[in-house]
Amino acid sequence: MTSLSEIAEAVIGVDTHVHTHSAAAVDARTGGVLGELTVEATPEGYQALMDFADARSMLRAWAVEGTGGHGAGLARLLARRCEVVLELDRPERARRRNGAKPDPLDAIRAAREALSRAKLGTPRSNGERQALSVLLAARRSAVDAGTDAQRQLFSLVIAAPECLRARFWGQKLPAMVRLAARLRISPRWDAETATTARVLRDLAQRALTLSGEAARHEKDILAIVRSWRPGLLTQPGVGPIVAATVLCAWSHPGRIRSQAAFAMLAGAAPSLPAAARPPPATGSTATETASSTAPCTPPYSAASATTPPPRPTPNGAPPRARPPARSNAASSVTSPETSTGSSKTRPNPLDIHRSVPSIR
Repeated sequence: MTSLSEIAEAVIGVDTHVHTHSAAAVDARTGGVLGELTVEATPEGYQALMDFADARSMLRAWAVEGTGGHGAGLARLLARRCEVVLELDRPERARRRNGAKPDPLDAIRAAREALSRAKLGTPRSNGERQALSVLLAARRSAVDAGTDAQRQLFSLVIAAPECLRARFWGQKLPAMVRLAARLRISPRWDAETATTARVLRDLAQRALTLSGEAARHEKDILAIVRSWRPGLLTQPGVGPIVAATVLCAWSHPGRIRSQAAFAMLAGAAPSLPAAARPPPATGSTATETASSTAPCTPPYSAASATTPPPRPTPNGAPPRARPPARSNAASSVTSPETSTGSSKTRPNPLDIHRSVPSIR
């Protein structure tokens, strides 16, 4: 597509919100405003927008903000009616005096921005892609909330009364969670001990419930990926979560116009020289995470795993051995435990503030 004005007589920009949508029809050749309309975000309002468009032009394109959010309902209706729909990012809302928000002006800006763009994006597809998107969001929420519950449980065990703390002595976090989920309240305990035990039990049961929920979502994700794009799962390092994340970003053939565009979306595009480098920009956070999870290294071999390849040197000189890596952490020879002759017994893990691993 060389220019939007070559295929449409008018562009209808839509500024979408939770309860209302504002639309503005702009002449594709002159950029002049042909009409404005604000409707409710309901099926009746969407039909009013269609009538508004029919009265202005037969050859038209829609520039809709938030096709995956506030404008999802309108985007689905336009797709069913085979309308030309273009996706625009929602701009940062400037602070306006007295909270005034001229939504019709934003709709006009959306239409003119679509006319000025050389490369236009289409909304993401529904069906399997939308199902994967919903499952990924639900699984991510369950994993995050479950991890928070485990962290809270671990911190609470550290400061718990001794009669409770002793029960978790030497246990790893998964065992702590399972043990806390079965705690029983003794009538002989004081208020602090009984309350701490109840909270520990609630946190553990919450963590186990969320872990099971995340596992069910991952199973559903795997089933959809296997039925839609099973070839992705044969790639090294690509599991159901990575595959689903990539499929949600790719959406459908034609949405990502080239490998370079996907590299930009995944945050894997090569860096430019400092003089020619544009302002910092990042791709989709979820896609960046998925692309960094899949390995980008040569095939594994025992030799490469133990010995790094020698670095080339100028004039054909033999490579020099690398000095041993040094760490800021104290070694076992100079640690306070060995230098002072203190006990070498393994410390209680409850006394060490460390990062809490996931129960899964």
